[in-house]
Amino acid sequence: MAAGVKTILYHVADTGKAKSFYTTLLGTEPYTADEYYVGFQIDGQEIGLVNSSIAGGKTGVQAHVHVDDIEATHQALLDAGAEEVDPINEVGGGLRVSVVRDVDGNIIGLSQVAG
Repeated sequence: MAAGVKTILYHVADTGKAKSFYTTLLGTEPYTADEYYVGFQIDGQEIGLVNSSIAGGKTGVQAHVHVDDIEATHQALLDAGAEEVDPINEVGGGLRVSVVRDVDGNIIGLSQVAG
């Protein structure tokens, strides 16, 4: 079962500059900030800034659908014609993510929080 899009990631060249911009835009300080990731929580919505040079040169925006069973959902999407971009990975704090490309080339992230 999917809980909807709850995470939006922006790939940025400089997390320091992006942090300043998004702090102004969102009107709040991030709850976490380092060279790789800056995270904001706004009414249950995660807005993340990912350092594109550390993330393999990725660019653009990536929406993550939160799911109950990432293995089953990931495999079902591959079976439906998706292409794997990033396999399922543990990224810390019990969060597991993967990324696929749909049949039209759109990037879709999946996230599952342990618990």
